[in-house]
Amino acid sequence: MDLNRAATFLQVVESGGFTAAASALGLPTSSVSRSVAKLEEELGVVLLERTTRRVALTQVGRAYFDRVREALSGLDEATAAALDAAREPQGLVRIAVPSDVAQALAPLLAEFLGLYPKIRIELTASSRASELVGEHVDLAVAVGPLPDSSLMSRRLGETVHSLYAAPSYLAARGQPAALAELARHEAVLLNCTGGRWELTGPDGAASVHVSGLLAADHLGFVVDATIAGLGIALLPVFSVAAHVQAGTLVAVLPAYQARAHLQLLAHGTRTLPHRVNLLRDFLAERMSRACRGAAAALRQAAGGVETHDVRG
Repeated sequence: MDLNRAATFLQVVESGGFTAAASALGLPTSSVSRSVAKLEEELGVVLLERTTRRVALTQVGRAYFDRVREALSGLDEATAAALDAAREPQGLVRIAVPSDVAQALAPLLAEFLGLYPKIRIELTASSRASELVGEHVDLAVAVGPLPDSSLMSRRLGETVHSLYAAPSYLAARGQPAALAELARHEAVLLNCTGGRWELTGPDGAASVHVSGLLAADHLGFVVDATIAGLGIALLPVFSVAAHVQAGTLVAVLPAYQARAHLQLLAHGTRTLPHRVNLLRDFLAERMSRACRGAAAALRQAAGGVETHDVRG
């Protein structure tokens, strides 16, 4: 079948008639009419009911129109993707990530832009990152389980959160010796964690209700507020390593942690531009590697603590 005839039929329906379609295509009206007639002859059905004033789809014409529009749209996307892949990667990629992940992405995005200097990236920090894929962003990083959706998901690993406080806060309020004692302490809250911390400890899953004078949805601000001595915070391990090494933050109840799956999301029903695929594959590889490295470091640290306890 001649795809040009199917495309001409599509134009006639979308334009509302043969004359308007001919104008849009830059062809004589007679040529457009003959093309649709030839298509109907090939198919052996009537697609359009013609009157002197308008054209209307028959029932079979409506079904054919819907399928042809979808098929030609997919063909256009595939052609655009092939042409895009053939030239130097360029253009805009939009990505949404939770605020507690955004900080860790900066060095990775710097490396990516060094490899592809004609690509631009717009990053949105949002707790609703997974809801933005499609209309607002091309890619998203999500933490935790996802509801059923048409999004493509690639699991990256786990993000690990632990409890931290400033030495000044612990000097004033004391170091908690048990999880239940956190209810009597001030907490600095990331909004996404709310006032209930779900943790895993030596005896399995545990939870504690906490409250505090300060809550925010910006990870950097919560880290700074914790360093300032405003309370105990549940923070991603990767975001505080330098502060722990410098002594401005101290681990609290290190046997307890919170873990969540980290996933990279993209639209499941669209052909992604080459530049989007490049960033998706790059982040999947680098972030998976970082998650594996963090998990290995935590296992090593935990092994060191256990050995020390036994010898002690």
